[in-house]
Amino acid sequence: TNNCTGSRAVTMRKLYLRWSNPVTQALVLSAVTFCVVLPLCCHRLLYSYYFIRSVYLDSMSEEVLRESLDRGQDALRFWRSASAASAWPPGFADADALRPELLVTVVTSRRDQGRDFHYLLQVMRRLSGALGGCGERRCAEVLVCDVESGPLENQDARLLEDRVRVSGGPPRSSAGTGTRSTPSRGRRGTTPRNVVVLEDDALPKEDFFQVVRDLLSRRFSLDTLYVKLYHPERLQRYWNPEPYRILEWVGLGLVGATALLLAFSRWNPRGFSCAPSAGHLLFFTVYFMAVSELLGRHYFLEARRVSPQLYAVSPATECCTPAMLFPGNSSLRVAEYLDGSFCAKGNAKDTVLYRLARATPGEKSHSVEPNLISHIGAYSSVRPNPARPKLL
Repeated sequence: TNNCTGSRAVTMRKLYLRWSNPVTQALVLSAVTFCVVLPLCCHRLLYSYYFIRSVYLDSMSEEVLRESLDRGQDALRFWRSASAASAWPPGFADADALRPELLVTVVTSRRDQGRDFHYLLQVMRRLSGALGGCGERRCAEVLVCDVESGPLENQDARLLEDRVRVSGGPPRSSAGTGTRSTPSRGRRGTTPRNVVVLEDDALPKEDFFQVVRDLLSRRFSLDTLYVKLYHPERLQRYWNPEPYRILEWVGLGLVGATALLLAFSRWNPRGFSCAPSAGHLLFFTVYFMAVSELLGRHYFLEARRVSPQLYAVSPATECCTPAMLFPGNSSLRVAEYLDGSFCAKGNAKDTVLYRLARATPGEKSHSVEPNLISHIGAYSSVRPNPARPKLL
């Protein structure tokens, strides 16, 4: 009996010593975290590494398309029923002749596919609502730039003519006269202090104008060619050649590791050896870095929407340009730069601007995170579209 009891005690002591080994604890913690907890929590998160694409992508894509279609039909009813006076906040049209602090130009063209989604009308309705939150003093003037040059009309842009300034588009005959005319409101020029250019499928977030106003108040805006207001969510990961993201990633890991070790110094679960040390700091830094990357940087960025002051500004990335802020007279410099370039495959507007900002002495460009717009254009106006577009 004594021999059996002694053997059992030795076995239990070996097991305890084995569990108390920091390497064993690290392996068990990593296995539970990355093979059990994160897969269970993140398998439906679109921008997580654990997203099960084969199971959820089709249904999620269909749901987003339905929501966009409903939003488009609702916007169509709104603009058909809205008068010029009721569509915009009170006092919006009273100061047309003044030099606006901000001009928002929405660039649009007719779409052969996805017409029922009425992307332009969605964007304009969101802008109308966002302007209502600016207070007594309007925060922007809005202009629709119709780049359609073919014989067919951009019907959404025509619907807006009596409610907002519309410029461009093919000339059309005046009823009963046979003469050609364009909307007179679209010809009135403005001299804005700052310019935002949106594509017609760039749906602004609710806090769009508050954040833009905050960005223009920061020092960097005095010395930048442009500020990108959107970057594809799938390209926002930490594992990226952008140096600032690597620094952000390491910093997040260090903060998480330090906080955890300080907590363990006050309250240490029984059986865990987590006394602060260089080895523990290194392990938990890598641990939190791996957790944040696999879960998805996009979801950490969303926490910054709490306040406009928390939006991060960093050096601009190359892709893409559905929403751009041009502070001061930088829009004039951009126009001059683009006049000297030709659009071609592999040399689109975003590529040209990115290269110009890097190659021109004294020019800088920036991006803001998280995104200030949602890119709702499932159907492109310039390239072939699949029968049913997917989110990824």
